[in-house]
Amino acid sequence: MNPVSSDTSTENLHVAAFLAMPTPQQLHQQLPLTESAAHVITEGREALNKILRGEDQRRFVVVGPCSIHDPVAGMDYARRLKALADEVSDVLLIVMRVYFEKPRTTVGWKGYINDPHMDDSFRIDEGMLLARQFLLEVNELGLPAGSEALDPISPQYLGDLIAWNAIGARTTESQTHREMSSGLSSPVGFKNATNGDVTVAVNAILSAARPHRFLGISAQGQVSIVHTTGNPYGHLVLRGGDGRPNYDTVSISLAEDAMKKAKIRPNIVVDCSHANSYKKPELQPLVMSDVVSQIVAGNRSIVGMMIESNLVAGNQPIQADHAKMTYGCSVTDGCVDWASTEQMLREAAKRLRPVLF
Repeated sequence: MNPVSSDTSTENLHVAAFLAMPTPQQLHQQLPLTESAAHVITEGREALNKILRGEDQRRFVVVGPCSIHDPVAGMDYARRLKALADEVSDVLLIVMRVYFEKPRTTVGWKGYINDPHMDDSFRIDEGMLLARQFLLEVNELGLPAGSEALDPISPQYLGDLIAWNAIGARTTESQTHREMSSGLSSPVGFKNATNGDVTVAVNAILSAARPHRFLGISAQGQVSIVHTTGNPYGHLVLRGGDGRPNYDTVSISLAEDAMKKAKIRPNIVVDCSHANSYKKPELQPLVMSDVVSQIVAGNRSIVGMMIESNLVAGNQPIQADHAKMTYGCSVTDGCVDWASTEQMLREAAKRLRPVLF
């Protein structure tokens, strides 16, 4: 068998360039994990694990902007959330939603890591650095952070700073993301499919709980065969599907049955946004109130909730002149404003306090 001449290329036909990234180790050295941040992350993960094991009767709430695009506004939000988290900490474990990567059905802004300047310059090297800096600052405030694990390489750069991970509705069925989840250091919430199918997420929880072998990168940037031990803290996130909610008592009961049948502890988180609120952020308080009512009525499988929240309600398009954009307003999905967030969390804590303790 004769080798093909090197000037007859059959690979990378649609690749314009390969641009070098710093290795995860180099980024960690540039922005090292601090002692105070490490304490918050470790304590946050263990608190979440205890809730998932049924040893802590609190509920957790992953709350924050749909996506981070302005670190100044993001930290403004984080400081307010920290004060509120302390206020309700006896009943609710607050995890700040810190999403840097956005999956797209077709096209659109892919998030702070992919395009941190929101100008199609796609400085992923800068975005990864800025994302790590932001996570460090949030943790140093005393807030554990939750994020979506989308790119399978990103956890090597940022995973040490994240207390809770979500696998999105579009990627829950992906073998790559199930394998990655089996090695994540945090608990992982798997969302039901975009059509509302819960079976996909149940299968993902089962898969991620098992050991896997797959291709990945090491801290030194070396392509490696990754051996994982399996993640025992997978759980289900209900986000609705096909434009319909699935947080009602019947849907919750069916989800519980599906998990029990698969011999999985029925730990369920309700996403108050997306199809559960018909993508209308102003309906999120009603969803949360309904979910709290189920817990008050005796439900113990609902362990957490998710809220898309920002300083300003709604969302806005990205403009070429960023100075013209509204401070603290989402550039992706619409969010409830800060005043609504305070009311939602305080009301939930007030109603749950006599029931859980």
